[in-house]
Amino acid sequence: MNEIDLEKPIDGTPSDETDINLRAYLSRISDERLRAYDPKWSDDQVTEWDGNFRCDGVLMLVCCERDIRIGEYRTVLEEHIRRRRI
Repeated sequence: MNEIDLEKPIDGTPSDETDINLRAYLSRISDERLRAYDPKWSDDQVTEWDGNFRCDGVLMLVCCERDIRIGEYRTVLEEHIRRRRI
C-alpha cells in the first residue's frame, strides 16, 4: 500500500484538508515508532508519545481547516496502524 492510499479514509467518506494532513502526518511516522504505540495509554500518554500536541490538547499541523483533538487523532492513528499492518 502506498502513502497516497493511506491519506484517504478507509470507508471512502469525503475528506477535508485536515483529514488529508493528519493522514499524511501519520504516514511519515516510522514502523518502529508506531509499534511502540499502545491503545491502552491515557490521552496524556499518547500526546507525550507523539510530542506534537499543544498545551491546549490540539495537534500542531499546518494548513488545517479545523483542530485535531486526541479522540480524532487516536481513531485515525489506530486505523492507520491497521492499514499499515504494523
